Amino acid sequence: MRLAARGHPEKVGEALGTFGFMGEAKMNLKRRTGSPPELLFGFLAGLEEVADRRSPSAVVVQGDTTTTLAGALAAFWRRVPVVHLEAGLRSFDLGAPFPEELNRKLVTQAAALHLAPTPDAAANLRAEGVPEENVLVAGNTVVDAILTVTDGSTTVHDRELATLLENATRGTVKLMLVTLHRRESWGEPMRRVLRAVAELMAADPALRVVLPAHPNPEVRSLVREELADTPGALITGPLPYPELAATLAASTLVLSDSGGIQEEAPTFGVPVLVLRDVTERMEAVNAGCALLVGTDHDKIVSTARRLLDDPAARTRMTSNGNPFGDGAAAERTERAIAHLLGLTADPPAPFRPARSNEPAEV
Repeated sequence: MRLAARGHPEKVGEALGTFGFMGEAKMNLKRRTGSPPELLFGFLAGLEEVADRRSPSAVVVQGDTTTTLAGALAAFWRRVPVVHLEAGLRSFDLGAPFPEELNRKLVTQAAALHLAPTPDAAANLRAEGVPEENVLVAGNTVVDAILTVTDGSTTVHDRELATLLENATRGTVKLMLVTLHRRESWGEPMRRVLRAVAELMAADPALRVVLPAHPNPEVRSLVREELADTPGALITGPLPYPELAATLAASTLVLSDSGGIQEEAPTFGVPVLVLRDVTERMEAVNAGCALLVGTDHDKIVSTARRLLDDPAARTRMTSNGNPFGDGAAAERTERAIAHLLGLTADPPAPFRPARSNEPAEV
C-alpha cells in the first residue's frame, strides 16, 4: 500500500503523478500552526487508522521529515519492521538541519533494515552500533528518479522558462539555478544569499537566474523584495519535477541548500555551492562536485564568480561521476525488502561508487 501524507496536496499529487505513482491512502491534516509537534501527532493518528485497516508486513519510510519519523514510530509501536530509505545521513549537528538531524537519528533506532545511499552513510550507522547485516548500501533513489525524467521529452509550460533553457543550452547565456527552502535559511541568511545573487547578476550581463520560490508566504515575499527588480532573474513557484530536472541539466552552476539537489546535480556534471555551513552529504564535497559556502555573502560571490568565469574549474569539480547512485537503487531496495520478509535467500549486492577525488579547490 502507498500512503501519501499531503503537506502541499497539489504538489504531492503532481510529483507522484510524474512517475505514475499515486497514494492508495491519503492524509489531509488540518493544520493550525504547522509546528513539528502538531504534524507529528497528526501523522501518528492518521497512520494508526491506516494500519488498523491494512495490517502491513513492513513499513518503508524515506528521508528525515516529520512524516518519516511518524511512520517509523507508528510501525515500531505495532512491532512491524521499519525499512529506512536514505539511512545513515548525518550532519553531526542537531541544529542543522533542524529538526531533520534528530528525526533521522530517531528513525535509526526504530529501523530493522537500513538502506544507506552511500558507503559513508553505512559507516555512520555501523559507528552507532547498527549490525552490519541490517545495513545495505543501495544508492539513492533520487538518482533513479532524475534519470527517469531526463529523456529529452520534457515540455516546459512556462514560456519564459522554456526560452531561457533553450538559450542556456545554446550557450548564449549562463544559467544559475538557486533553491532555498530550509527553515534555518529563512530570514537574514536568505537575505544575504539573495543579495549575493543580485550582485553576481549585476556583474555579469550574460548571467540568468531561475529561483523556484518556497510556498511559504514570508519566503516568497523576501525573494520578491530582493530580486523582483533584478533583470534576468526568473522567480517561479515550485517547478514540476521534470521541469526542475531540465533546468538543472541546463545550468552552469547551482546554489542550493537542498539535499536532493546535491545528489541530482552530479548526474549532469553541474557544480553545486551548498548554502549551508554543514552538510550530511559530504560525499559530494569529497568527490569534488560540491563546495560548502554557507550563507556568507562575500564567500558566495567570490566562489560563484570564479566558477562562472572558469570552465576548467567547473570541469575539475564534475569529472568524477555521481557518488550517490547509479540508477539501480530502486531495484536493490525491492530485493532487500524481499530478503527481509523471507521471500528471497540472498540480499542484493551493494552499490559501489567510483573512487572519489580530494575536495575541490576553486
